Amino acid sequence: MINTKRLKENYIMSYLSMYSNDPKLNVWHLSILTAILGLGYRQGQRRRIKVSRSKIMELSHVNTLPTYHKYFKQLQDLGYIKYTPSYHPGYKSEVKLCKKRLSQNI
Repeated sequence: MINTKRLKENYIMSYLSMYSNDPKLNVWHLSILTAILGLGYRQGQRRRIKVSRSKIMELSHVNTLPTYHKYFKQLQDLGYIKYTPSYHPGYKSEVKLCKKRLSQNI
């Protein structure tokens, strides 16, 4: 039987390895990405993760809205995440982690 916990850990490590090799990412980018990965791990989701701004900010220790929005937007622009807002207070928004950057020329 394959150890599912080990598979999840390998999955997380593959993303962290990809992130850490990009000189364009700073501590705030990595903190937000790690928070999203943590939410995905808790939800048992690999790519499509239900998120809320408040939860990401709490887990990433980003304390101000301008900082959060700046780096979250940059992650979208760099192609690391694809964000789908829900626009409904009862439903969480969704972040899709991209295994490879969508935009290589930024």
